[in-house]
Amino acid sequence: MKRTVMISDIHGCIKQFNQLLLLIEYNPIDDQLILLGDYVDRGPDSKAVVDRVIELVRNNKAIALRGNHDQRLYDLVNSHSKEVRIKFLEHGGIQTIQSYCGSNAEITEERLQQGIEMIRTNYRHHTDFLGQLPLYYEDNHHIYVHAGLNPSFTDWKKQSERDFMYIKDEFIRSSFDLKRKVIFGHTRTVDIHTQPDIWFSEDKIGIDGGCAYGMQLNCLIFQDGKYITEHIKWSRT
Repeated sequence: MKRTVMISDIHGCIKQFNQLLLLIEYNPIDDQLILLGDYVDRGPDSKAVVDRVIELVRNNKAIALRGNHDQRLYDLVNSHSKEVRIKFLEHGGIQTIQSYCGSNAEITEERLQQGIEMIRTNYRHHTDFLGQLPLYYEDNHHIYVHAGLNPSFTDWKKQSERDFMYIKDEFIRSSFDLKRKVIFGHTRTVDIHTQPDIWFSEDKIGIDGGCAYGMQLNCLIFQDGKYITEHIKWSRT
């Protein structure tokens, strides 16, 4: 039986992402890779992560979902909203602009505008890719989402796009009888059970190890009805 390999919230940590794929001996012939969103912001190289994700989706048939940070980058490039710009910069967007510009210079208003124009001109394929990613995926064993499910909806597929990308405590504290576990990122597991390791509950599994916050990038592997966990610690070198 093929392995299902799940990773979430890479947030520009390209080195750890590549190391993790090597550690688990990822093989697209034998593995179904599922990425749960948030490829950009906070970490050092969002541009490289998006390049890698595009390659994995197009060449290896990986499944990539859309996270709230991916949506923010898409919105930044496709709108002129001051509120979007403020939110983008407040939540790790500075590192994303630096990554695409190839410079760690301070991001002034002028440099931000230059960065946006550069992404629009040279990396429109990145933002178009992120903006069209699905919000969920499902198979016989799991439901995969970036953030979670809104317990107020009997049919979870009818919840808002925002819920798929942003919901936190309301989802985590609720119980679901869906006959399948919900695999999610978005909420760092250290905020759920005080450690960055993968969090297991009866009906859901949280896998965001907070790599861009100096913790770790987690991988959950499902094969033959069993779960295996792996991770790569964050490091500066």
